[in-house]
Parts: sequence; C-alpha cells; structure tokens
Amino acid sequence: MQPAGEKLLGFNSTEEQPSGPRGQDSMWRNEKYESVPLNVKETDEDHSRGIRDALYPQTALRKAHQENERPKDAKLWPYFQDGLRRIDYVLTYHVQMPQSTHKQSSKSCLCCRFKREPKIPPAHEDPELAAQEQRLDYHDDDQRLRREEFEENLREMGLEMEKEEGTKLPGVGFVKIHAPWDVLCREAEFMKLKMPTTKKYEVSQGSNIVEKVNMFMQKVTAPLQPKVGENQTENEKHLSYPFSREKQHLFDLSDRNSFFDSKTRSSIVYEILKRTKCTKAKFIMGISSLLGSGVYTEAYPLHDGDIDGVNAETNDRKILYEQWASYSIFYKYQPIGLVRKYFGEKVGLYFAWLGVYTQMLIPAAIVGVIVFLYGCATVDDNIPSMEVCDERNNITMCPMCDRACSYWKLVTACGTARASHLFDNAATVFFAIFMALWATMFMEHWKRRQMRLNYIWDMTSFEETEGKQKSQPRAEYEFHVMKKSLKKEQSPKAGNVKLTCRDRMPAYMTIIVMMIFLIFVTLAIVFGVVLYRVSIMTALHMSSTPTFRTNIRATVKTTAAIINLIIIIIMDEVYGAIARWLTIMEVPKTDKSFEERLIFKTFILKFANAFTPIVYLAFFRGRIIGRPGKYIYVMGSYRMEECAHAGCLMELCIQLCITMLGKQLIQNNLFEIGLPKLKKMLRQRKIDKNHQEELNRTLHRHEKDHFLGPFVGLNPEYMEMIIQFGMVTLFVASFPLAPLFALLNNVIEIRLDAKKFVTELRRPIAVRAKDIGIWYTLLRGISKVAVIVNAFVISFTSDFIPRLVYQHMYSPDGTLHGFVNHTLSYFNVSHFQPGTEPMQPMHLGYKVEVCRYKDYRDPPWSNTPYEFSREFWAILAARLAFVIIFQNVVMLMSDFVDWLIPDIPKDISIQIHKERNLVVELFMKQERGKKYRNTMGDPSPQPLRSRPSSQA
Repeated sequence: MQPAGEKLLGFNSTEEQPSGPRGQDSMWRNEKYESVPLNVKETDEDHSRGIRDALYPQTALRKAHQENERPKDAKLWPYFQDGLRRIDYVLTYHVQMPQSTHKQSSKSCLCCRFKREPKIPPAHEDPELAAQEQRLDYHDDDQRLRREEFEENLREMGLEMEKEEGTKLPGVGFVKIHAPWDVLCREAEFMKLKMPTTKKYEVSQGSNIVEKVNMFMQKVTAPLQPKVGENQTENEKHLSYPFSREKQHLFDLSDRNSFFDSKTRSSIVYEILKRTKCTKAKFIMGISSLLGSGVYTEAYPLHDGDIDGVNAETNDRKILYEQWASYSIFYKYQPIGLVRKYFGEKVGLYFAWLGVYTQMLIPAAIVGVIVFLYGCATVDDNIPSMEVCDERNNITMCPMCDRACSYWKLVTACGTARASHLFDNAATVFFAIFMALWATMFMEHWKRRQMRLNYIWDMTSFEETEGKQKSQPRAEYEFHVMKKSLKKEQSPKAGNVKLTCRDRMPAYMTIIVMMIFLIFVTLAIVFGVVLYRVSIMTALHMSSTPTFRTNIRATVKTTAAIINLIIIIIMDEVYGAIARWLTIMEVPKTDKSFEERLIFKTFILKFANAFTPIVYLAFFRGRIIGRPGKYIYVMGSYRMEECAHAGCLMELCIQLCITMLGKQLIQNNLFEIGLPKLKKMLRQRKIDKNHQEELNRTLHRHEKDHFLGPFVGLNPEYMEMIIQFGMVTLFVASFPLAPLFALLNNVIEIRLDAKKFVTELRRPIAVRAKDIGIWYTLLRGISKVAVIVNAFVISFTSDFIPRLVYQHMYSPDGTLHGFVNHTLSYFNVSHFQPGTEPMQPMHLGYKVEVCRYKDYRDPPWSNTPYEFSREFWAILAARLAFVIIFQNVVMLMSDFVDWLIPDIPKDISIQIHKERNLVVELFMKQERGKKYRNTMGDPSPQPLRSRPSSQA
C-alpha cells in the first residue's frame, strides 16, 4: 500500500516532488523525463522492470509489500506493465507523427517546449504550408501543456499513471490511471459508498408456506437459471454500511484487491477526473471540456478481460458473454446481479426493467392471440360481413373519386369486411379493458421488483444528494458562468454568479419555436402521405384495367404505410440530433437536469413522429370528407380520402403492423448491429492490414478497448421500448397481436443489447441509481392516456357502438340482420356537381340512378335531404357515453389494483427494518467494546472526575 501523502511525479514512479514554484516543478519534471523513457518495450520486460525499480525506489518498495501477490499478464488483464497495479481508467490523446526522425537533447527539447523560435522555410518549401505547420505545432504544444497540468493535478489527488505513445497504434497516446488504496478509501468515504461489513444476518423468507412455495419455484425454474454461481437465494446477507476510514475494522479488508471491484474503482477515478480542473487555460477546463476541445480524444474504463480465445481466463465479462449475451439461451433468466456488478446499478435496472416488461408481455400476448383466434373462428358467423358478401343484396356504391372512379358493387369489399372482423369484434372491448389493467399490473410489479433489487443491492437509503455526479455543475454550465463573470468583471471564484432565466430566455424562445416548427413538420409529412394516397389512387383508377382496380386500395394502403415507416425511421435520427442540440443550447446545470430535459424533448418529437400517422388514421380519416355532391377538396380537385366500408380499423391495423415490425427489424438489424460493426471495421482499417492480425494477438486490454464503440447512454434503448409500449397499449383495441410482436422482438432485444454491451461497446461508467427516473413517469402517463385512446378507438373507429345501438334500438328481431343497409345512405346521382360525375357511368352494365354511401343522413326524397339523421345523433350520444363510462370504470379499476398491491413487498419491508436495527446494534456493541477497552487500559476513574473541573 502506498504511504499516505505520497505524491507521484513520474508516470511509473512515486518520487517526492522537489520544492519550488509550480513552473519550476514542471521544468524539472520535463527535463527529468526527457532523459528517462516512460515506456520500456515489452520485448525485454524483466530488464525494463529492473530499470524501473532502480530508478523509482518507491515503486520497488510498494512491490515489496505485495510480494505475496502474483503479477498479472498485462496482455490479458487490465494492469500496468508491472502486473500489480490495475488500470482503473484510460485517457487517450492524439500524437503527432514526426515527418523526419531526428535526435535532440533534453535541454533543446525543453527550450522548444516553452520558447519555440519560428522556422525559416527553405527556398523550395511553400511559405503558406510552413506557416500552417507552425500553427499546428503551436496548437499541439498548447494541448500538451494542458495535458501536463491536468495530469499533474491528478497526481496531486493521489492517482498513479503510466504513459504510452505510439507503441502499436500510430498517432494514439494512452494515459493509464491507477487509484491506490488510500485514494479509494478517501473517495469511497466522500461518495458514501455502502460496502459490506463482516456482520452477517439471516434473511427470512417469510412464513413456512411462502418458504415452501419459494423452494418449489426454485426447483421448477432451475433449468431457466443462468449458470453464474448466484442463482439460488442466499439465506445470509452481509450488513452494509457507508465506508469510513475511521471504521475500517467493521469491514472485511483481508483482500484489499477485491474489496473495491472494478466498476467501483473506475467510478471513483471518474469522480476525481470530473473534480480536477485545468486552470492555466483562458477558462477553467474539466475533463469534459478537455475532451470537447481535443486535448484528450477518449476517456473510458476497461473491460475485465477477453471473452474468447485460447488464453482467455475466467472473468465476469466472459461469464456474461457465455451466460447472458447469447441467442441460444434466450429462454433463460438474466443474471441481473452479475450485470449490476459489472456495469453498475443504472444499467442493471434497465435490463431488469426490460426483463420484467418482456415477462409481463407473455400473458398479454396469449390473450391477444386468443382474441384474434376468436375473430377467426366467428368470421363465418358474422352477420354484417355475410351481408356484404351476399351478391343477392345487389348494393351499388357511389364512386370513390371524381371522374376517374365509377360505381362499384359492395360485394367487392367482401374480403376487407371479413378481415376487419378479425380485429373488430366483441372481444376487442374486453381486450382493451384487460390491457388497461395489464398496464397497471406491470407498473406495480415493476415497483415491487425495483424495491427488491434496491434491498439486494443496498440502495434503499440511497438519496439523490449522495449522487455527487448529479449535483456537480456541468463543464458547459461552468464555462457560460465564467464568461458571464468576466463580462461583469467579477472574480470567477466568487461563486455568486449563475445563469438565470433571463440569461436563458433566448434559448427558451428558440426551443419553443423549434419544437412547434418540428411538430408542424410532422403534420406536413402526414399531409404529404395523404396526398400521395389520394393522387396515386386516382391515377391508378384512370390507368388500370378493370381486373386490377380491385387491388388498388390494398396497394395504396401498403405502399403508404411503407413510406410512413421509412420517414419515421429517418426523422427519428433527425429529431434525436435536434433535441440534443436544443438541450445543449439550454445549458442545464447538472447532468441529471441535462438528461431529463433531453429525454423530454426527444420523447415529444419521436412520439409525435411515430404516432401522428396512426392518430390520423384512427380519428380523422373518413370524418372530414363531406358527402356525395358536396365533397371537401384539397389541393384543387383531390377529395379527402374515405375509409373502406368496414371502416378505417383495418387500415389502422396495417399501419401499426408495418410500423412495429419494420421499425423493430430495421432498427435492430441496421442501427444496433450493422452500424456498430461498420464503425469498428472503419476504425480497424486505419491500421495496416499486414500487421492487423499480429496486433490482435499482441494488443493489450486498453488498446483493444480503443477499437470498441463509445457508450452513448441508455436513452436510445429506453426510447425504443417506450415507443413500443405506446404501440402495445395505446391502439391495442385495433391490433390485438401487438403484444405478441413486442414479445418476440424483446426476446431478441435482450440478447442483442447484452451482446452489444459485452462485445461491441466500451465499458460504461458505473452510475448508482435506485429507479429508472423519468422513464417511469412517461410509462405511467402513457398507460393513463391509453385508456382514453382505446375508449375513442372502440367508440369512434370501430363499428362496435353502431352495431350495439342497431341491435337494441332499430333491429326488428334483436339481431344484426339489416345492419349493413342501416349504415348506408342514399344519393341521387343527378345531384352530382358538374364535372364530378363518373366518366363511365355504364361501367356496371346498367344505368345507375341512386347510389349508396356510408353515413347516417336523410335520403334525397325527405324534407331535409342529406342532413344528419336521428340515427346519427343517437349513435353519437352512445359513443360519447361509452367513452365516459369506459374511461371512468377502467381508471377506477386500475386505481383499485394500484391501491390493492403494496409498492414494497412485506418481506422486504421487514428485512429493511431488521437491517436498520442491526446497524444500531452493531454500533452500540462497538461503543461498549471501546469503552470497555478504555476502562481496562486505565482503571483509574479520576480523569473522568477531573474533566468537569477543567471545563469549569
């Protein structure tokens, strides 16, 4: 263990820093390390270690304390060259490759570093090119000085570093960072990390019946458990307590190398990096600003080891690859405990939530399939579809467009009517109620599961104030505060300057205008697709043969849905980039505030992008068309599009099906698999192909991780699932197979994300969290809105309410016989406006005098021709009444389920209370032991009696 207060000056040494001004220290350090190489080649490791031990006696001393430790192979494990110090974090930077190889003395390099004389270009050299090279040299010098200052500040914080420049990857320099034991202890106490103590207690499973049920379920689900060594429920649990250096005797420190695991060590180093500043620049710069300005190019923690190959040793990453990130074990549970141990609580909660969501989709998918099969079984007994398909009715329908379209027989819509019954039947109402209750059950189940994980992961007492990474100001915020303080000629360190609403007002106005503009862009895109459908349908009717005209509607619907899908996928990426740009413009103060505002903007834009076409089909199409003889026109002579005779529910179902399947398949295969692999190939192409295979065998862990993709956060993963949750719940009355498609997608999505996290991405920073944050609020909001949306879909989009009203008010025998005729109104063809009548009125072989259209209007021979009939108002009243009753009843049932199920499981509540009592008991026992030892050490009570007199 490194002695307290020891400071590192060299990347591989722990020598004491000579006294003097800071500039002199830097000059001494530069002069020293110009003459001593920082990196000794691996070809002679034993000789290089001997040189380092001779040059740096403190390192040799530390190794003497660790004689019983076996050095790790630096090629297989993330360790320094000595094989003893673990690499907790890596910074990379660009190294300018010299155009000509020449040797300089350390003194000349030192002079060039601080006072570079301008180069005199030769006669044959271009002066502009020479000036550009000189500017680049000054830029590189400036970045190097900033790196040196930042790294010196890191050494003052106690971190140790090792440096490599262009050894195997040309143009890339690595700064490997190691946190010694005393630094880990100091930061763990500062971050209030709860660590397991030596005290254990028994975890009760509840009553005997509950314990027997748990044992039975463990035996039944044993084949579904991953083989990670932590499948069975442990009967004992370590008592955890926030780490304190004064109370180290409470913790098991027998193996200090494993006391802080790798994800804890990297998170500690990351906190130090965020706190450390570079002050010599014009503005104070932290690690975020240094990365943004190019001083450092990348910053990331390392994976534990390799996942395949002959030399791959067992590590957590390899276990996750074999028991989690494999498609062959899709039927098994996820090792959530190991995921949290390796990636941190935030990533662990995401995969736990995704697992619960996928698990809850199983009953929803089963019920949805049953509803669909019920529609298939009853399609031949459905009276309305039988009447549509009956040729004896001989119902002549009005043209679907002006001039080009002619009269048509209702019997030609037989296939559409039968297909619509599969999704528009009495069972869909039950399914809508079931899915509303299912959403509530899912939310409650997740809250209980989340609370159980919080107890297991010792996060029950975690508060937001403990998350220092959330409360620290962001680098961009500090930069804007600095600029504001300089304008006011105040001291930047005064601490009384902050960004107010007045400072952000231009950004707020820009955000509001841009959000409104983007919503209108989405509406304009939907309107453009509507024009496509109308114009293409008219053009096909004019140019197609009579045999092809029967398939025109299906062709137009399918192609329009595919166009909508392509536009949604493209605009998703555009809206995501715009939302991030608007959030950066807003300059939030903390990382948590930045993330929540980014999520909110992205959700609004992507939700509108995905659901605006669906909302149009469900609630607006076919309702603002007018009537024959008085249609509503757009863009000149184009009529607003109508629904099919069976309604728009079938077209809504097609749009949902293509959007769900296409979006999931394209995003999963192209964006989540193809793009990361393509980026990895492009990064590897920068290396000479002849040496690529050799490098893959000799690269160290930090060099291999350099080729992996950067971790961009969990927001894209959550957003994808939230949009899917909306499609499953919002319009489930029109598409009962949506839960099944979502289930099949999520089974693959879990393994796909797992493979991406383990093999394709760099290891993320372990972030502590006790819940999924704003995503839970969005889920709850969607589940509430879903009740209202499904009520309107059932009442206005489907024919459920008109069938119900006809059967109980207008049917002579209480059945649906005559329902189709009841829904059709009459139109006298002589009342067509001039220029809108069909060009081929004898298309059916006879003269048509009266045609039918779907609406509730008075006939032309009545006193109020073509006005809304009494049936229309009766059905409208019934529809509104159904919306109100359905909404209140389902929400009342959902609230009852929410009240009935407690948020915290009873056994977990008991264990939390027991754990708190044990903590108090442990401290009382320690205090009594300390008091007893003091009494035995000095039995004389006189110091105790003399204390009051001395105070007096």
